[in-house]
Amino acid sequence: MDVLDRFGIPRDAVITIGGTVGVGKSTITMALAETLGFRTSLEKVDTNPYLDLFYNDFEKWSFHLQIYFLAERFKEQKRIFEYGGGFVQDRSIYEDTGIFAKMLYEQGKMSETDYETYTSLFEAMVMTPYFPHPDVLIYLEGSFEDVINRIHERGRPMEQNTDIAYWQEMYRRYEDWINNFTACPVIRININEYDVVQDRDSIHHVLEKISQRISQNNRRVRA
Repeated sequence: MDVLDRFGIPRDAVITIGGTVGVGKSTITMALAETLGFRTSLEKVDTNPYLDLFYNDFEKWSFHLQIYFLAERFKEQKRIFEYGGGFVQDRSIYEDTGIFAKMLYEQGKMSETDYETYTSLFEAMVMTPYFPHPDVLIYLEGSFEDVINRIHERGRPMEQNTDIAYWQEMYRRYEDWINNFTACPVIRININEYDVVQDRDSIHHVLEKISQRISQNNRRVRA
């Protein structure tokens, strides 16, 4: 019996990983994909032409960055479902509008016109009956201290040079966002409950939660 049959996880499932910067989304994405035999959909940070520019000048590049993310995530979502599922996805498309664009606008780092244009485009692309939502969103959470320590450990210069107040605000907004999220079923997992780097078997804790959550909900019908 393979892992999918053992845990009762559908072979065409789409599992999305959400959570604030530095919480370990990419690590658990890779571990789940390897264990399940699924493909991965990873956030393309290193090839994003606007990311470094954005961290140096939020006001100038915020709209460009968010439009780029929206386009790339939409194309990736389309690719996932064209393959017929069987994916683990690093970060959801919903976080872009629910957290990042909203925060930039409310902090005065994105103009009202740009924000309205962005949200209108997001709603036209994503918030329709035709957009395929994931089977489950795994939300990784931990204390703010845990998150900051992980950001420091991975050592990305653009993140190291960002004021800690930015990370505090993002952390708070993520908590508010997930408490009101309804687009698909959610599993909340504390990052201290597993360690897939040192203990690969700890991924079974996550698999059990995925199995339980999917079985509790009627899955969408795919063509």
